[in-house]
Amino acid sequence: MTSGAGPADGATTKLAGTATEPAAGTATEPADGTATGSDAGTATASDAGTASEPAAATATDGGASQAGRAPSYRRTELRALVEVVALCGLVITQPLLDITGKSPDFFLFHGAGRADILSLVAVYTLVPPLVLWGVGALLGLLVRRVAGAVPGRAVRTALHTATLGLLLAALAIQVGKQMSGVRGLPLVLIAVVVGAGGAYLYRRWQVTGQVLRVAAVGPLVFVLLFVFASPASAVVLPGERSGAGKGGAGAANVHPPVVMLILDEFPLVSLLDANGAIDAHRYPNFARLAGESTWYRNATGVSGYTPYALPAMLTGRYPAEKQAPHHSRYPDNLFTAFGGPYEIQAQESITQLCPPSECPDRNSSARGGLPTLLRESATLLEQIVSPTEVGQRDPEDSYREVTQREVGADGKPVAPTDPQFRWGALDENQPARFVDFLDTLRPADRPTLHFLHLLLPHSPWNYLPSGIRYESPDGMPNDGRGWVELAHRRHLLQLEYTDRLLGETLRRLDSTGLYDDALLVLTADHGVSFTPGAQGRGLGAVTRAPGEVLWVPMFIKQPGQRAGAVDDRNWEHVDLLPTVADLAGVEVPWHTDGVSALRTTRAPGDKHYHDQPGDPLMVPGGTFADLLSGRARPVLPPQPRPELIGRSVADLPTGPPAGSVTVRNRTDFDQIEQAGGRLPALVYGTVPNSVRNGTLLAVAVNGRIGAVAPVVSPDPGGQRFAALLPDESLFRPGRNEVQVYQVAEGSVLRPLRD
Repeated sequence: MTSGAGPADGATTKLAGTATEPAAGTATEPADGTATGSDAGTATASDAGTASEPAAATATDGGASQAGRAPSYRRTELRALVEVVALCGLVITQPLLDITGKSPDFFLFHGAGRADILSLVAVYTLVPPLVLWGVGALLGLLVRRVAGAVPGRAVRTALHTATLGLLLAALAIQVGKQMSGVRGLPLVLIAVVVGAGGAYLYRRWQVTGQVLRVAAVGPLVFVLLFVFASPASAVVLPGERSGAGKGGAGAANVHPPVVMLILDEFPLVSLLDANGAIDAHRYPNFARLAGESTWYRNATGVSGYTPYALPAMLTGRYPAEKQAPHHSRYPDNLFTAFGGPYEIQAQESITQLCPPSECPDRNSSARGGLPTLLRESATLLEQIVSPTEVGQRDPEDSYREVTQREVGADGKPVAPTDPQFRWGALDENQPARFVDFLDTLRPADRPTLHFLHLLLPHSPWNYLPSGIRYESPDGMPNDGRGWVELAHRRHLLQLEYTDRLLGETLRRLDSTGLYDDALLVLTADHGVSFTPGAQGRGLGAVTRAPGEVLWVPMFIKQPGQRAGAVDDRNWEHVDLLPTVADLAGVEVPWHTDGVSALRTTRAPGDKHYHDQPGDPLMVPGGTFADLLSGRARPVLPPQPRPELIGRSVADLPTGPPAGSVTVRNRTDFDQIEQAGGRLPALVYGTVPNSVRNGTLLAVAVNGRIGAVAPVVSPDPGGQRFAALLPDESLFRPGRNEVQVYQVAEGSVLRPLRD
C-alpha cells in the first residue's frame, strides 16, 4: 500500500485492490459505516460523517475499479432499506396478502372494519422491513461510536448481508414446500445453503443489489392487488351494488316471529342411526324438533365453502362470482327482504350480509378487530415459514367462538332451565353470540327475525357434550389412519354439545311463549366427509363421499305445528329463502334460482354443487337412497379394545415396563379447577420411533382407563398418539395422575416411562 501526498491537483491514486488513505495515513470509511452489494468495499467520507469525499477510483467487491464518488450515508442506508423491503415483500407481504385476500370471511369473522384491514396491510408491508433494517442500522452505528469507524462499517455490512441471507433462506423454505415434499431439517439445510449462496452473490456482484432494489416495487403491487382486485377488496372498498329493494307483505299479510338457526359443517349422516332415523338417545333435542316440524330429509347445500354457501341460502341464487359474503356484494338477501315488515336481530359469523340500515348494532359483538387480526396473522406467518408445516394455514382455522370474557360482556347469560346443562361452569367457553341470540328470544310488538349463524359443530372440535372445553395441539392431523377416526369421534361429541344448545333454544322459546307462535328454521350450510382418504369438503370428498358433504339437516316448524312430518322432495339450499319468505308472508322482489316448497316441487334429479362459483358440478341425486340405508356413513375402524374403557388398572394384569413416552400436555393435569370449564380430555404425545405403527396405548387417569388409542405413522410431529377421554368422572379437582401403558397380549398393561 502506498501512502503520502497525492498529486498537485489533490486527487488521490489507488492501486487495484488497495484502499486509499489520507495524507495523514489514517484509513477512511463511509460516513454511515454501511456497504451494500453495489457499493460495498468503497472508501467514503471521514469519521466526521460528512458526505464529501475525493473523486477517487474505487474498487467493487468483484475487484473491478471504477471512477466516481462513493454513496453518501443517507443513500447507502436508503439502498439497504429498499433491499430489505424487496425481500420482506416476497417472504412476508405477498404470502400474507395472498392468503387473506382470498378469504374475505377472515376479516368479517373477526369484526374488522376498513381501517383495521388497511392498518393490517400497512403492518404487513412496512413493519418487518423497518424493524430488520433499523436493528442493523442502530447496531452498526453503536459499534461505530464505541469501537470506531472501521469496525462499525464491518459490523453494519455483516448485519445487512446476514439479514438478506436469512430472508432468502425463509423464501427458500416457502418455495421448497410448494415445489417438493422435503420438510424438517433437510429443508432447513437446503434453505441455509440458498441463503448463504444468495448472500455471497450479493457481496460478489453489485448487479444483485440492483435487482433487489428494482424488486422493491413488488410490495406496492401486492398491496394494490389486495385492495382493488382480491376477493377481500369488497370488504376494504365496499362499493354498494343496487338491489331490488325491501320486500313487501305477501298475500297472507301475516308475519309470525321467525327464528333461524344456521349451523355449520354438519352432515346429516352424523345425526342418523343405522336405520336412517335420528339417534334420539344421543341427540334428544334434534329428535324432538324432528317430531314437531317438517323434516326435509333430501336437503343439500350448494357449496362446501361457507362464503359461497350461506349467501346462496340467503339470496336464493346459486353462487355465480367469487365475492365477499358482504351486503355490498349481495344487496338482495334475507335481511333486506325482511327489513320492511320485520325488525332484524342478527348474529352473523363469517358474513356481513345484514346492511347497517337493518343491523345498526352489528359491531356490538365485534370479535377483536386489529389486535385479533395481528395475532392470527402471526400464526399464519409462523406456519408459512415453518419448515415442518405441510402447507399454508387456512384462515378458517381461526374461526372459533369467542368467550364471554373475551367479548367483555357485562350481562350474565340467560338462566338455564335444564339442571343437567352445566351452564354455570361455562363462563370461559360459552359462545358469546349464542348468549346474545338467546337474549333476543322474547315476545315483541313488532314481528322480529331472530337469526344466528353458529360455527358448530364446525371444527376445531373442542367441546365435550356437557360443554366442557378441552384443547388440542396445533398441527394435529384430521386425516390419515388413526387420525380420521379420532376426528370423527371428536366431531360427534361436539355435535352432542350442539344438541344441548338446541335444547336450550327450545326451552327458551317454550318459557317465553314464542314456540307455538314462531316460524322456527334449523339447517346447516354444508357437511364434511370423514371417509378415509377423502376427509374434508374438497372435490375429492364430494366425489367419494357426497352423502356426507352435501346432505344437511333441514327442519321447518310452522307456527302452531306440533306434529312431525317428513318431506323427501328434492330440496337445494337456494330454496331456503323463497320457502321461509312464503311462510313469513314476505314478498321477495327479485328473481331467485330457488323455489318455495309451498308453491311447487323441484323436479327430482341431480344436485348442484359449486366448488367454484359459476361452475356447478352435478352430483347424483340417487345418493339420497344411500344416506337413508346407512351406506353413506363413513366406514371407520371401531374403538379399539372397548372392554378396557372404564376399567381400573389395579384389576388388570400388568407387565414389565415397555419403554418411554412423552405426554405433551402432562402439566395440564397438575391442577384442575372444578368450576373452570376446562379439562385435559385429549391426551397427546410421542413415543420412540422403535414403537411399531398401530401399537395400542391405554391412557389412565387416576388409576382408571379412559381411552385406548393406536400409535400412528410418523409425520413431521414425530411418532405420535392422541387419546380422547370423554368421561368427565375420570378427573378430580386438584392434581391428577396420568399414566400411559402399552397394551400387550391378554390385556396385559406394560407401563411407559415419561
